[in-house]
Amino acid sequence: MPFLARRKEQEVQSFIIKVVNNNCSELEALIDGPRLEGRVRLSIVVLIIPMEGGQPAVHRTFAAVSKEFSSTGISLILEGAQAPDDMIVGFRWEGAMTFVRAEARHLSPMGAGFYQLGLQLIRVVRPAEYPALERLTF
Repeated sequence: MPFLARRKEQEVQSFIIKVVNNNCSELEALIDGPRLEGRVRLSIVVLIIPMEGGQPAVHRTFAAVSKEFSSTGISLILEGAQAPDDMIVGFRWEGAMTFVRAEARHLSPMGAGFYQLGLQLIRVVRPAEYPALERLTF
């Protein structure tokens, strides 16, 4: 490999290592302190259905991408800061939709208009509780 090509490759590798190190969950734990519960990194698409007046506002439903899961929480990546405080999260699971009530815990800007939303998952919601949920899918 020619010298200049190797130098360019090393420059790319150095940059990628910096990006990974600055976003590594193991290194974040050293800065923030250990979490009581482990996290699993998993990227899936979910639906966010804001709650308004105790009812799901299905007309305001939007999609998001998950980042991490714990047994009682999830972090999502959103395009924009349209995060409701109280919501239902819709998961496509085994050919059907499963809905979980959730509360926002934090909303952090990531740059370029993206935000990370941390949620506490409260309980599974049956579509019969809110019939409007029955028509939601993706």
